[in-house]
Amino acid sequence: MTGIVTKSTGSWYNVKVDGKVIKCRIAGKMKLDDRKLTNPIAVGDEVTIELENEVQGIIHKVSPRRNYIVRQSPRKRHQVHFLASNVDQVVLLVTIIDPNLKLGFIDRFLLMCEPYNIPATIIFNKADINGDKEKDILDYCIHMYERIGYQVLVTSAVTGQGLDEMRELLKDKITLISGQSGVGKSTLVNLIEPGLELLTGEISDFSGKGQHTTTFAQMFELSFGGSIIDTPGIKTLAFSHLEIEEVAHNWREFFTISSKCKFNDCTHRNEPMCVVKDAVEAGEISESRYQNYLNILEEIEDQNYWERHTDV
Repeated sequence: MTGIVTKSTGSWYNVKVDGKVIKCRIAGKMKLDDRKLTNPIAVGDEVTIELENEVQGIIHKVSPRRNYIVRQSPRKRHQVHFLASNVDQVVLLVTIIDPNLKLGFIDRFLLMCEPYNIPATIIFNKADINGDKEKDILDYCIHMYERIGYQVLVTSAVTGQGLDEMRELLKDKITLISGQSGVGKSTLVNLIEPGLELLTGEISDFSGKGQHTTTFAQMFELSFGGSIIDTPGIKTLAFSHLEIEEVAHNWREFFTISSKCKFNDCTHRNEPMCVVKDAVEAGEISESRYQNYLNILEEIEDQNYWERHTDV
């Protein structure tokens, strides 16, 4: 029988089959299929299971995925970790303050979505606490990301701003919702779908960072149609599992014009006659986005250098 994985805790998976949830583990041989994965099964996967009893089963097969989102494992840099699969869209929640905005994090997250052209929406939450300075920053961000084709929403759990738009965005779609800890993800979702009662947390007074409230990925059905996949708050994103060319290929505004660069393998750094660099200098491409791109390339090259010159 087949079902959909709705929860992943690392060693056990909840699989929904005909409205019933079966707690499943993985058949031993599946763990060896791909050594580059820290978790061979993701929330959203369609799987074939064999029942052991009425409430437990074994997963024997994963159906082909139409898309998936992976991140580099925070503990094993040579491996990747599934966040979710078979999604219709991704929603990234961020804030200007409390916690402070990190444009580099936004750009890194969007890079995860590009390989499968998964639509991504950026939601700037906690609009009610933005002062004049923060509002200027918000306007800048909205313009920057909308100009390259990303949808942007502004929300507030306090005033209710943007909640109707967010509900309409989620309706009848499978959506991965993510963000750094403390941006108010669980609070917003609880307002949109009160019956879920997701755990919420406060910002730490000591560190200024959010406290983890979600500890594993889980899919929840929405009463107005569709499902969300809630994920643990992400602190950092690294990409040493990618090649330089893969980053350049998936930086969407670069890819759009890069065919006009002199060299087919242009990395948009020191090469002559690079249209991407020209566009940055002309103000047609965000300097912030370009710098974040360069930072990722530098990290990848530094990591590769370290690995070549270190005995493991």
